[in-house]
Amino acid sequence: MRQEAGAEKRRRLRAGDRRELIARMIQTDGTVVVEELARSLEVTPSTIRRDLALLTEQGTIARTYGGAMSAGHTAEPTLGQRSGLAVAEKDRIGRWAAARIGPGDTVILDAGTTAGRLAHHLRSRTDLTVITCGLTALRELAEADGVELITLGGTLRQVSQGLVGPLAELTLSRLTADKVFLGADGLDARLGICEASLQQTSLKEMMADRGTEVYVLADSSKLGQSPFTAWAPLDRPWTLVTDSGATDDQLGPFRALPDTEVITV
Repeated sequence: MRQEAGAEKRRRLRAGDRRELIARMIQTDGTVVVEELARSLEVTPSTIRRDLALLTEQGTIARTYGGAMSAGHTAEPTLGQRSGLAVAEKDRIGRWAAARIGPGDTVILDAGTTAGRLAHHLRSRTDLTVITCGLTALRELAEADGVELITLGGTLRQVSQGLVGPLAELTLSRLTADKVFLGADGLDARLGICEASLQQTSLKEMMADRGTEVYVLADSSKLGQSPFTAWAPLDRPWTLVTDSGATDDQLGPFRALPDTEVITV
């Protein structure tokens, strides 16, 4: 992919030519990442996202977490692959979320990289209870003396490093929280949170029901995206926390919701 992009990046590509080149790259490599395409083609990530959105509408490609893949390809990125995407954005979101948590709070943290960054910023806290299904959060907080750490148990999804299933839901049914922080593979204002499996969406719905305040932590690459077919509807007041790179077009549908607050950091 880099060789083909390098041969053409020295001249300014028209939008149509750029999209044609992107489509060829995806056809050759199977998948691409927004940030890598932006660097290769010397345009902004927002430009690449618009190109990918148009190619998706044309049926040429399918969107993924942080990039795109050839149409018909349905591979779910691993946690390791996700950890290298939108690193600064996820850290800002995690830091903002950590600042919302006060002494004595009980919080639920989802699995995933953004929730992992939130957990990272809680390591020095005291008088705090954290309930989580994510191994990333568990690793961050395992040696945090001031944090009471409760794991939900259940079946491990190795690709996402999250615990799901009946045992996780049974444990969660015995607990409540002041604040819930959910992640997302994709987020749609009408449909809710998009994930790769029904086990994930079922657990997310239950997490939202067990908390007083609900926050969805999603960097801008996930807004308006539906990479998979399993959904967790958000049928209650909630807060979207995303990065400042989100466009007005991306944020508009969420701002139009009657019981949703939108925060950009």
